[in-house]
Amino acid sequence: MSSMKLDPGGREVVLRTAATSIATQLGLVEATPPEAGDLHGALAEPRASFVTLTIEGELRGCCGTLTAVRPLLLDVWSNARASAFGDPRFPPLTEREWRSSSMEVSLLMPCERMVVASEQQLLLELVPGRDGLVLEWGGMRATFLPKVWEHVSGPRDFLRRLKEKAGLGADFWAADVQVWRYETEVMAAKHPATLDAAPAT
Repeated sequence: MSSMKLDPGGREVVLRTAATSIATQLGLVEATPPEAGDLHGALAEPRASFVTLTIEGELRGCCGTLTAVRPLLLDVWSNARASAFGDPRFPPLTEREWRSSSMEVSLLMPCERMVVASEQQLLLELVPGRDGLVLEWGGMRATFLPKVWEHVSGPRDFLRRLKEKAGLGADFWAADVQVWRYETEVMAAKHPATLDAAPAT
């Protein structure tokens, strides 16, 4: 995991890219998505990411990808915009809300398939605070980022809520449930609206 972590300069670029994506959609700045050919090093490598927006500690949007299919900065640009304006749980973010928002960008490490014989084995193998989890069964799929551990009482509560998010019952379990875990590198901005590019002229 350590070899995939960004240096401080890369983390700053990631946060600024996410903020600029949102500010551009709001019409506050003029900017275009990063050009893949202009990216170098870790910022050009295919990575999966999630962008989470909150206002006064309450979720205001969270969207992302689980599979690394495009350069990191392009993934962050797209997911920031989706979190602000495309999360079906919320109306599109307004400029006023953006000024009050906090933002986290989570960069995913590669998912690890977990082979478990029972729900109890899964609960024993989960590492609270570290593991994000993807659960899939019968065409239904959901994930929780490691951040969710801060809001649950333990592994059983974490898994129960994830199953409900996937559209399954809290007590559901089947032998052919598929699960993957992953770790994240998280970078946060308390006032991301101050990170965007220069105002449009």
